[in-house]
Amino acid sequence: MNLYAYGVAGWLLLVGAFGVVRSANLVHAVVSLSVAQSGTYVLLLCVGYQRAAGAPVFGSTLRPSTRVTDPVVQAMTLTDIVVSATVTALLLATAVQVHKQQGTVDPNRLSALKG
Repeated sequence: MNLYAYGVAGWLLLVGAFGVVRSANLVHAVVSLSVAQSGTYVLLLCVGYQRAAGAPVFGSTLRPSTRVTDPVVQAMTLTDIVVSATVTALLLATAVQVHKQQGTVDPNRLSALKG
């Protein structure tokens, strides 16, 4: 089961990277980047997964010697999700502004960006 999750994470990363490389549209590139970032969520979660481990909440019912999941990995995953949403929003806003200024979202037809 654990190797399956690593395979899904790698597959998402490769499909997203392939979409970014092959895209002829800025919006498609942003969506492909989001797919690649989804692979990092799965990778982080399968790194922090432990079979038969409880939540990292200690109290009167759970002794500190009990096996629990790592809360740092879960916090990193949530941070990754927030950063990904922010990056996606900024890139989509940039694509909208490029379309307003240049009239196209095709990277090959953007004349003002040529050096």
